[in-house]
Amino acid sequence: MKVNIITLGCSKNTVDSEVVAAKWKEKGHKVLFESTQKSDIVIINTCSFIHDAKEESINEIFMHIARKQKGEVNKVFVVGCLAQRYKDDLIEMIPEVDGIFSFSELHKLLEEKDFDLLKSLNRIVSTPKHYAYLKISEGCDRECSFCAIPLIRGKQISKPIDMIVQEAEMLAQQGVKELLLIAQDLTYYGIDISQQRILAKLMRKLANVNGLEWIRLHYAYPMGFPYEILDVMNEFSVFCRYLDIPLQHISNSVLKSMKRGSSKQQVYKFLETVRNIVPEIALRTTLISGYPIETRNEHRELLEFVREMRFERLGVFAYSPEEGTAAFELGDTVKLKEKYYRVKEIMELQETISLQHNQEKVGKVMRVLIDRKEDDYYIGRTEFDSPEVDNLVFVKADKKLNISEFYPVLIKDVEPYDLLGVISSYDIN
Repeated sequence: MKVNIITLGCSKNTVDSEVVAAKWKEKGHKVLFESTQKSDIVIINTCSFIHDAKEESINEIFMHIARKQKGEVNKVFVVGCLAQRYKDDLIEMIPEVDGIFSFSELHKLLEEKDFDLLKSLNRIVSTPKHYAYLKISEGCDRECSFCAIPLIRGKQISKPIDMIVQEAEMLAQQGVKELLLIAQDLTYYGIDISQQRILAKLMRKLANVNGLEWIRLHYAYPMGFPYEILDVMNEFSVFCRYLDIPLQHISNSVLKSMKRGSSKQQVYKFLETVRNIVPEIALRTTLISGYPIETRNEHRELLEFVREMRFERLGVFAYSPEEGTAAFELGDTVKLKEKYYRVKEIMELQETISLQHNQEKVGKVMRVLIDRKEDDYYIGRTEFDSPEVDNLVFVKADKKLNISEFYPVLIKDVEPYDLLGVISSYDIN
């Protein structure tokens, strides 16, 4: 059979889809990702993180039901976070779906009695062959008031170090050069299996995997942060000087209501410490705008925080009320138009900051990993840029460049979120 897997949402869903794909392939079926071809089965791996994600997932389901009615698809199955959280509602709303499977029911879809999504090592990588995501744990023990992830994914379960290293070695043997470590809370890794944070220990093991040239850290919770991981980052050049830390807000009243376990002063001190230990680090953060108790004053406080901290990378979500969370009881008090105005104001400020950061790179030679070619440009990234979410480098070259290879690039010009350069004769390796 032809099995087409559609993945919506975050990189953790991407890994889940890749594991499921490997199981179908082991059974002798042909697996496609995001294909428009006719197929026997479509599996939609859904997201339900915020309202827009839920809406996108539902629209995707309806689209493939329509394809089924046209004879382009035989069966449509729904898995992932939306299936986990709203299975009964989906059965009632879209009875044309052939099966809806929560995480604990995936073994039924795959006809695999002992299937474990987290501990299945075999994957069919759906990203470009030179980079892959590696999930080191599942679930989250945090109780952030706005977040439904613990309700969907459950408590944290860490994957054993030996298993993670084995998976990293397998990926490297397949040609993966950049490994992106992901989890709901990366820095909490290991608490459930050894009663202590052991991310630094894992990093040291991964640093010795042959073939990996970049390892990147995503989704680090700021409070209780294990600073020893920064020492490992400085010790091993394979680790990108890059850290993704979702901070969400800076106002003390909002942070308290969000149950973030931190204060404004602590956040400032934390960021200062990180930048002192790794001076050239690129910090990515995400913020929430329009949280129920956020006033105009607290929005201005958030703007001032962004202005002062000058984050290298930044994204903003408009607050989305999620059933079952503590913040849901506060109502949705900020009007949608006001939320989007605040998001726009923050991102306009960040665009100026990002442009200033980029202007500082003009005339410098940077190591760039080439991801693809479009028209007359090769498109790549620096160690300070993660796939899909961060800046790009557009490279003009007089000769053919190899996709998935590293090149020294002289930065000639910049835009707010992009660099433009040419191949340099100066080898920075």
